[in-house]
Amino acid sequence: MAFNKYCDFNGRASRSEYWWFCLFTFIVSAALAVIGGVLNITWLGYIWSLATLLPSLGLSVRRLHDIDKSGWWIFLGLIPLVGAIILIIWACKESQPYDNQYGPVPNLA
Repeated sequence: MAFNKYCDFNGRASRSEYWWFCLFTFIVSAALAVIGGVLNITWLGYIWSLATLLPSLGLSVRRLHDIDKSGWWIFLGLIPLVGAIILIIWACKESQPYDNQYGPVPNLA
């Protein structure tokens, strides 16, 4: 999981690793939003967001590497709407079935 490679921006990440982490962070975020709303503790979500910022960025860069794109493409997300849509489409693409310049196929490594 992404927390094992907390701040690792090298190598590749499979689709399943990426999307399982997204699901996990979404569920925890939703739970913290409910708990924070009920108990009026809004800072819980902020702490979680800070705790997952570097793992999310690292995992996203490794996912881009998996489809043979430079990690610098992550800045495409700064373009409202269009950038996010392109990054989501790329995150859904299949892994390259062979080694690339960023490392071996993640499921076989």
